[in-house]
This record gives sequence, C-alpha cells and structure tokens, in this order.
Amino acid sequence: MVVYVVLYFLTALLFGPLLAWLLDYLAGNVAAILLCALATNWLTLRIYENRSVVELGLWWSRVSLDNLLLGLAGGMGSAILVLVPPMMAGAAHLTPVAGASATAGTVMFVVAMLAAGAAGEELFFRGYGFQILVAHLGEWATILPVGIAFAALHSGNPNANWFGLANTAGFGVLFGYAYVRSRDLWLPIGLHFGWNLTFPLLGVNLSGLRINVTGYEMSWTAGKLWSGGEYGPEASILTSVVLFVLAAYVVKAPVRRQSSPLTGPPLE
Repeated sequence: MVVYVVLYFLTALLFGPLLAWLLDYLAGNVAAILLCALATNWLTLRIYENRSVVELGLWWSRVSLDNLLLGLAGGMGSAILVLVPPMMAGAAHLTPVAGASATAGTVMFVVAMLAAGAAGEELFFRGYGFQILVAHLGEWATILPVGIAFAALHSGNPNANWFGLANTAGFGVLFGYAYVRSRDLWLPIGLHFGWNLTFPLLGVNLSGLRINVTGYEMSWTAGKLWSGGEYGPEASILTSVVLFVLAAYVVKAPVRRQSSPLTGPPLE
C-alpha cells in the first residue's frame, strides 16, 4: 500500500505539471489523474502480482456492459432526483449564460474529460490498493476508510466545505460497495461518470468546478442548505437524501458479479 500510494503521488508530481502545461488546467488535471492511476496500477501489479491492469476488473464482455449501463442509469438517475425536483418546485431555474453556447465539439470534449476523470479516480481508489485491502482486511474495513480518503482528496476543490466532503465520503463508500458487489470496475465507473455528467449538462457546479456545456446554468432561489452554494448541490441536503436512494438502487439492481483474481472467486 505504501508503494502504491507513493507511486501515485510521484507520477502525479511528474506528469501533473507537464499535462497542465500542454493542456488547460482542468483538462490537464483530469488527464494526469487517469495517466497516474494507470501507471501506478500497472507498476504495482508488475512488481507484486505479475498481472495486467485488465485483471483489476476491466474485462470487456456482455456482463461488463450490463454493469456499466446499470451504473450509468443509477448515477444519472440519482443526479436528476437532486436537480429536477427543485426546478419543478420553483426553487431553481435554468438561465442562459452570456456569451456561452453549446457546440458539438464542446459537448464531446466535456463528455470525454468527465469519463476520463471518473475512470481515473475509480482506478486509483478501487484499483490494486483497494482490492488488496479487501482481500486481507475484509470488505467494510476497506470500504469505509477508503471512502473517507476519497473525500479527503476532494478537500482542495474550490469552495469545498464539510457538508460537501461528508456527501463525497458517502459516494466513496457507495462506489466501494459497488465494486465489492460486482467485482469489476465498470459498475462504480458508470455510477461515478453518470453522476458527474448530469450536473454540467444541467448547468450546476460539480464538486466546486464550473463546467459550462449547454450555455445554461441553474440559478437558485432556495438557500445554501438546498443549493450547496458555490460548491454545488453535492454540498446540499438533497444529495444527502438521494445518497440513500442510490444506495438502495445499488443493493437491489440486477448486478452480475464477475471473477476477481485479487479478491476471490465469483459467487455465481
């Protein structure tokens, strides 16, 4: 675990500034997250297991596709449950952003960036280190502390606050459980990406980051407890409530468990 974490931060120090220079700040950071997660997992797997990154749960099959689609449906559906009811109640509404408009190129770029970011974070937080801990410490002894670490690494985001970080820890725990249930990375990647994609499409800040896609943003008449303020609805009580709905979905969804060479054989 020490080698795994140290390798990640060493590669981040190496590639982060370079990619931020080659690309813009946000795209560079997203690219660095994915590249560092891939490099760290590849190196530790070669050192300790002589396995490929695919064996972390990235096999591509019909089961993988089904789990990915279930994750996308859960992530996007739960985000809609946070954002649409306030608009229906008149507590929020969409307003045009001056000088901004949606283009196909912008949408494709943002979708690719968010997909890379979700895949990179899941590969790091639910990759080799997480799976080795599950095998040796047990499921919940791993899921809970890694979920807290997931939130801690978001503490440097713009306008981060304790409410938003508490909800982020909840997502970290939920994504960890999603891996344990499916024994692949496609389900947590789908949940993560589905959630992250829906917020910018509906014009709200994502973990403190303003990502304009459609040329519209959500304006709130409700207070910070409901809107989440500048951090976005992830720091709101609405997200806290919907987290329980999403947890029930992950528990009940017809997820198919795959084989995991690091954490044990499949149940079925």
